Amino acid sequence: MDPVRNPFAPGAGQRPPELAGREKELKAFEVVLERVARGRPERSLVLTGLRGVGKTVLLGELRSMAVRRGWGAGKIEARPDADLRRPLSAALHRAVRDLAVRHRAPDRVESVLGVLKAFALKANPDNAKLRERWQPGIDVPATQGRADSGDIEIDLVELFTEVAELAQDVGTGVAVLIDEMQDINPDDISALCAACHELSQSGAPLVVVGAGLPHLPAVLSASKSYSERLFRYVRIDRLDRRDADQAVLAPVDREEAGITPEALDALFERSGGYPYFIQAYGKAAWDAAPDDPITVEDVAVAAPEAEAELAVGFFGSRYERATPAEREYLRAMAELTEGKDEGAGTSDVAVYLGRKPSSLSPARDSLIKKGLIYSAERGRIAFTVPHFGRYLLGMDE
Repeated sequence: MDPVRNPFAPGAGQRPPELAGREKELKAFEVVLERVARGRPERSLVLTGLRGVGKTVLLGELRSMAVRRGWGAGKIEARPDADLRRPLSAALHRAVRDLAVRHRAPDRVESVLGVLKAFALKANPDNAKLRERWQPGIDVPATQGRADSGDIEIDLVELFTEVAELAQDVGTGVAVLIDEMQDINPDDISALCAACHELSQSGAPLVVVGAGLPHLPAVLSASKSYSERLFRYVRIDRLDRRDADQAVLAPVDREEAGITPEALDALFERSGGYPYFIQAYGKAAWDAAPDDPITVEDVAVAAPEAEAELAVGFFGSRYERATPAEREYLRAMAELTEGKDEGAGTSDVAVYLGRKPSSLSPARDSLIKKGLIYSAERGRIAFTVPHFGRYLLGMDE
């Protein structure tokens, strides 16, 4: 098959495998957009799931949906130990620019931008020298006395209110999309929850759409006890057989090519239904197939190449971030779960390594912070990356 036409290559095709089987989530967001734009109360949305299930791609599609409806929309990716003001300022600047195209009062837009600039400038330390101070790139004077108190919770409520009212002027809303939401620091996540609560009470047309690892609901709950009333949680999981097949057939059909049922069986078995893996194995199978259709033999030939690529770009890049002590912890988890996508008891890990549980807490907590494992439930941990245990066991072979 022609590699130039490979529909599984990143960026190829009109609909990536990560969006197969997500029609329910897309339709639900359409309802959210409509309800909020009409001034009706609606909870913000939180998508949770393992790595490789397509949360980031889905988040991008939700942003596109909002923009197509005339909403202002900005997307950020949270990072551990990073302040929320800078990226959030950039995202809301983008959202305001989206709204400005439809707004008929430039002075009103500039007024909101002035508040946004004031909020953004508070990201600079008070003692920072002039040449070291970050500038947000907003070409209007900063407004004094609005969203600039330095208290992130107060400032965020005031800023969200200003931006939401601007959207209300043109009969739409604002969507703030946050990827890797579990990495927001505790003070900022608490402020975000408080702002969402305040806006939900007033019916302001602004929604937060977050995406993160499976323990994100626990992070939000630990921040604010009422968080479960603010967000509607949607679990994004691997695809079932029907949707996984469609994720392969749709791009193949677009190229007017074919694939045998046996090859589809093999692709599902190897990918486990995880969209990221479907794309990796599908791309390799397409390149390996000398003729149309793709056969089970082509999948078998392509599998080592796909697995080598995953070993470097998907698994290896994450494993390299772990310290020797953390790698020991990961390997113990893999051994205890026999490479399956299951959780392991923290006490079992300690017994396996012949150590006291308390002595392993620093490694476990660091791995959680790095996003390599998560606490599935009290006393149990699991990999955030599907097939990671299998990868670790395979390193010895």
